[in-house]
Amino acid sequence: METAFTVLAVAKALKAAGKDVVELEIGDSPFDSTASAKAAGVQAIEQNQSHYCPSPGIPEFREAAARFVKREFNIPAEARNIVAGPGAKIFEQFFCEAFLDPSDGVLVFGPYFPTYLPNILRRGARAVVRPLLQSNQFRPDVAEVERFLAEDKSPKAIFLNSPHNPTGGVATEADLARIARAVRGKNIAVFSDEPYCHMVWKGKHASILAQPGMLDQSVAAFTFSKSYSMSGWRLGFAVAGAAIADAIGKMINTTLSCTPALVQLAGAAALDRDQAERDAVMLKFREKVELLTAGLNRIQGIRTLDPTATFYVFPNVAPICNRLGITSHGLALYLLEGADDKFGIACLGGECFGDAGRGFLRFSCAEPNDRLHQALEFLPIALSRTDRIAAYLEKHAEFRLKETYSA
Repeated sequence: METAFTVLAVAKALKAAGKDVVELEIGDSPFDSTASAKAAGVQAIEQNQSHYCPSPGIPEFREAAARFVKREFNIPAEARNIVAGPGAKIFEQFFCEAFLDPSDGVLVFGPYFPTYLPNILRRGARAVVRPLLQSNQFRPDVAEVERFLAEDKSPKAIFLNSPHNPTGGVATEADLARIARAVRGKNIAVFSDEPYCHMVWKGKHASILAQPGMLDQSVAAFTFSKSYSMSGWRLGFAVAGAAIADAIGKMINTTLSCTPALVQLAGAAALDRDQAERDAVMLKFREKVELLTAGLNRIQGIRTLDPTATFYVFPNVAPICNRLGITSHGLALYLLEGADDKFGIACLGGECFGDAGRGFLRFSCAEPNDRLHQALEFLPIALSRTDRIAAYLEKHAEFRLKETYSA
């Protein structure tokens, strides 16, 4: 289950009751959908594009998506390699359906997006979790891939997420080339989760599907939610070898029927015409990340990396948790519920993303800059209120820290 939506519900309830909450918990864009997407969506409605369409996607959308990934990421895709879906998340499930059998091993790097494991476990497969380390810029360790392939009793798949949620880490092109060399030609499938492809602040996004031969043993998932601020449209697409794309298209047919044509037409317009607007908005996101990172690093006990990618900041707060005797998830909820009667900050404890996230917090930057400043000003005050922290732990003993975090 994605905990961000649980915390979102708590934050909304507190706001409805009159509390001022700075919402940094959910990965949603605060900006408007891009202009061409909106115009094309309205036009599609007016032209009655409101009926069933082909399950893999309408030709205009599949062609636009293929042009897009070839142009921007050097993925050798054609329309037949594209499948439209309602966002990117659904392709996790379809990937698992296509490739995993009971007892198969799947390498997952943690912290991990919280829906990965449920989709793997639904198939009776095993998640083999290896940590991403702050000391390694949260990049996937290629040695862990090689170890998985050599030691697992039934290795079948690898989940990659770059740029990475929640840490903001980025797998370099050299990392991806080494991973591709390790798996190429083997009975190993790669799920490459790439929603933050335009939010790379150092260097440029690279996809493992651009590596020779990897299109035919991979599924990459892209979304319009981040780059084009279209989260509510529910639109994404998968890129895969033609046989895999055909299989996913059949799964779309038997589960969702199709992704609305009017939404696909809006997405195609965004891909073809909204690059300049998209890139301008990305610069605004970068400004937010830099603002929040600099402010957090000025607070004693908090340590976060310079911004590399995404619109999340993932600070290490282990020294604070150890000093206060509270888990990082407990600290996040204290900041929301217990630090003040009238003001709160909604963020996520790192353990929402698996054990490797313990001792961290995840902040989204999806609020206006003045609200980010308010949150930064409030944090030291909240952390100094030891009486309120003690009272919160008295009511919520499950958040008492039982084992010191390694800092």
